[in-house]
Amino acid sequence: MKAVRYAGLACIAGLMHVTAAAQGPVYPTKPIRVVVPFTAGSTTDIIARAITDKLSASLGQQVIVDNRGGAGGTIGAAAVAHAAPDGYTLLIHSSSHTVSPSTFAKLPYDTIKDFAGVTPIATLPNVLVVSPTKNLRSVKELVDSAKAKPGSLNFASAGQGSATHLNAEKFKVQAGINTTHIPFKGSPEAVNEVLAGRVEYYFSPIAPVLAQIREGRLLALAVGSPKRSSALPDIPTTAEAGVPNSEFNFWIGMMAPAKTPREIVAKLHAEVQKALASEDVKERFAKLGAEVWTLPPEQFDQYIREEISVNSKLVKDAGIAPQ
Repeated sequence: MKAVRYAGLACIAGLMHVTAAAQGPVYPTKPIRVVVPFTAGSTTDIIARAITDKLSASLGQQVIVDNRGGAGGTIGAAAVAHAAPDGYTLLIHSSSHTVSPSTFAKLPYDTIKDFAGVTPIATLPNVLVVSPTKNLRSVKELVDSAKAKPGSLNFASAGQGSATHLNAEKFKVQAGINTTHIPFKGSPEAVNEVLAGRVEYYFSPIAPVLAQIREGRLLALAVGSPKRSSALPDIPTTAEAGVPNSEFNFWIGMMAPAKTPREIVAKLHAEVQKALASEDVKERFAKLGAEVWTLPPEQFDQYIREEISVNSKLVKDAGIAPQ
């Protein structure tokens, strides 16, 4: 009887070993690379680093940010679209992701088919900033100046098809003004040009310009969001400042290559949720004027599909020619 019992136990142990081997090692077993398709210091980069710091600790593996700026975020996005779908190459992008299909004539990837949404992370408003040397003290003065000399004012963006570009285009359409788009590689470069007075205005993410606003080196005229920002509570929305229907939702979220196993997508979703619930991340977000925003992976995919359609109409209304 003992021999039979031991044989049975050996058989069970063997089956457990086979099952464990079939399942393979638990993800992750090596460092994870998170591509941010904008320059270091951009809002997307700052938000990404707040999250990846937490993921490194909770996953027990290094989570490394890889900045690949340029072309409105499409260079970095392409790197992830064509990466192995194994959970070791991820993308933290902005709402520029849903603009690019309309502003680029040919993308090196399919925005819908080549990515799997993990979760949005945060929403945060852009703020319309000008140099005090331009003597534009309000949205009304900027609009009046643009109408007095059509085509004479320039506006910066973090790249063709970026969220900063579309926010400015929506404002331009609703205000009925004719101004010239000057794209840059990222937000830091755009801010520097406004500070230098070479570009009149920029719908900047709040994070990179808060210090300059507080120091008086930049003047905040309005925020481009549907409601005021907690980081700049005294600054009106563009609608409140006299340009109705000009709001733009700027978000940042995580995506993976399309064929990434669903269990890995689900684990990443849960880990990001955990990171967002931590007090230090909440504190860092508050300083940026960012608000936590999450959706289940499938709902995030659906949101992206719908926003691509909305932004396509905006691009047409603005008369933007795909590049």
